[in-house]
Amino acid sequence: MSEPNPELIQTIKQRLEIIESNVTLAAEKSKRNASDVLILAVSKRQPLSIIEAAYACGVRCFGENYAEEADEKIKQLSHLTDIRWEMVGHVQSRKSALVAADFSRVHSLDSLKLARRLDSARASQQSPQPLEVLLQLNVSGESSKEGLPAWEKDQWEGLLPIVSEILSLAYLRLTGLMTMPPLFDDPQRTRPFFQRLRQVRDFLNQQIPGIGLTELSMGTSADYSVAVEEGATIIRIGQALLGPRIYPQGN
Repeated sequence: MSEPNPELIQTIKQRLEIIESNVTLAAEKSKRNASDVLILAVSKRQPLSIIEAAYACGVRCFGENYAEEADEKIKQLSHLTDIRWEMVGHVQSRKSALVAADFSRVHSLDSLKLARRLDSARASQQSPQPLEVLLQLNVSGESSKEGLPAWEKDQWEGLLPIVSEILSLAYLRLTGLMTMPPLFDDPQRTRPFFQRLRQVRDFLNQQIPGIGLTELSMGTSADYSVAVEEGATIIRIGQALLGPRIYPQGN
């Protein structure tokens, strides 16, 4: 592997410093510590050179959307032994074995069927450790959004048996929730959706003693400051940190 381009490293470092500064300001507004917020670099459709440059800036956690694309990157960057890969995109059931093998955390668990498949796939690994998972919820009601329905309070009760079964799976460790709100030009308009995810987490913690959900994966390049103000513990940052994505011609 060639050394990352120094100019590229400097560019990403500057972007990271801006994001970290914004996270600090947002955390202070809600009387939180910025150190409690993970900046997850979403590296889908990014070349290895970008990931290596971000790594050189101290970034260790990378989020991917597509199992095969991620698998290739993970193999080629296996020399970066402390790098952490997280799945943030929709997981097809037939890709569950690949995802269970490659990733340390899955943000997009959206069905019991997938939970059972991930658990089974993780169990089949040599000396398996539980796979950390976040339950993806649809808090907007948009039909285009993945996730279990949770945009109305009367839907929250229906999450309890689903969460209880996930908790019973030996090779999954449920630690929180994830959502993707509608995309607005004004990031302030996403606030109610982030508030709702936090409220669902609190509801689940109250209804299931000892569950201890802590993680809220919410906020992207467009609205991460608002997400942090509303309790995000993981923000998923792509282009604001790594720059424009490279899409294959024809896509």
